[in-house]
Amino acid sequence: MARAVRDVRYEMQCIGRLVTAGPAHPRMRHTSAVQHIDFSYQWSPEAGTRSAHHPTSPLRNPLMDMLQAVRSAGSISGAAKTLGLSYRHVWGELKRWESLLQQSLIVWEKGQAARLTELGDKLLWAERQAQARLAPQISALQAELEKTFAAAFDPGIHLLTLFASHDDALVHLQQFSARQGLHLDMRFCGSVDAIRALNEGRCNIAGFHAPLHPSAKTLIARTYKPLLKTGQHKIMGFALRQQGLMVAHGNPLNIQTLADLTRSGIRFINRSLGTGTRLLLDDGLDSAGIQASQIRGYEQEESSHAAVAACVAAGQADAGLGIASAAHAQGLSFVPLLQECYWLVCLKSVLDSASVQMLGRILQSQEWQVHLNALAGYAPIPWPGQVQSLKKALPWWQFKEDSAHPDS
Repeated sequence: MARAVRDVRYEMQCIGRLVTAGPAHPRMRHTSAVQHIDFSYQWSPEAGTRSAHHPTSPLRNPLMDMLQAVRSAGSISGAAKTLGLSYRHVWGELKRWESLLQQSLIVWEKGQAARLTELGDKLLWAERQAQARLAPQISALQAELEKTFAAAFDPGIHLLTLFASHDDALVHLQQFSARQGLHLDMRFCGSVDAIRALNEGRCNIAGFHAPLHPSAKTLIARTYKPLLKTGQHKIMGFALRQQGLMVAHGNPLNIQTLADLTRSGIRFINRSLGTGTRLLLDDGLDSAGIQASQIRGYEQEESSHAAVAACVAAGQADAGLGIASAAHAQGLSFVPLLQECYWLVCLKSVLDSASVQMLGRILQSQEWQVHLNALAGYAPIPWPGQVQSLKKALPWWQFKEDSAHPDS
């Protein structure tokens, strides 16, 4: 019986529920019917079973799922098929919400493709953007619940706490590792904050990213180098990924370079201070001789790649710097600017722990490498999961690239 319990894996899925306090006044053209939001969560005894209706929405809401499905499919029948529901159910629920809100959500024209009204679009994008902004907090809550349940059923489970710069492949790794018996308690934050958390003993591993060949004089090198100490820290390669400009589908404004962000009328959305992507941007602007004041929206910040992509998708900005997978999830076009390394760093003192050893084996496995290579904007890194010293792996320590090889 005990063995059966240890073999169980857990996954949490949060669900949002709109709660109303009754019908609005008949003469009201706008509605204040939504009084508050309730949350619940679903618990599955299987690892890697997150809902895939919409990858940018960790909280499920039936109305928003239906609006998203109609927007994508262009018909009620197509939306019903996407959601695995009957046409009658989807049609009835949309009509019920329109009656409750006393405004149309769908343009119902016989013989024409179904599309969202202005209100429907506003509701959908406002909700998606809010979720993107709250994704780090949602992820932290989910991780805490997963860790609690995992430890309750198997006190001897392999567990690693990981603070990391936001990365879509890490989310996949978390689910992949759970199936192998390793639970990653993952918290997303900026790259600088992640390394600081490691140095302060708040996590076992930190995730950060940097370009392949930055000069030792760059802002990136000057920022990371004081945080990482030779002889104290060791790193493992995780992935190569593309960073670039996320723009509207088809790139109608023909934004191709950082210099294009200075053009009249172009609206930019930035990442927060302390994030690796903000460091990349500021380094790029410095190299190109561009002042931050020349970019409209430079001071407008979002906390994650997903939140930046949501802003662009909602038409609130024309461009933002981020990763290809975030652009792909929102149906945006992506203009690649550079390839970078994503690293996992730990203290030398934990290298021999069973959990770190298990993580290294998972990263080196052929199954994980195939999975990683299939993700948009990612590629395997040389010597994945193998421990390297800072001097052999990081270019700002001014060692030749061809001398960088794994050491144990």
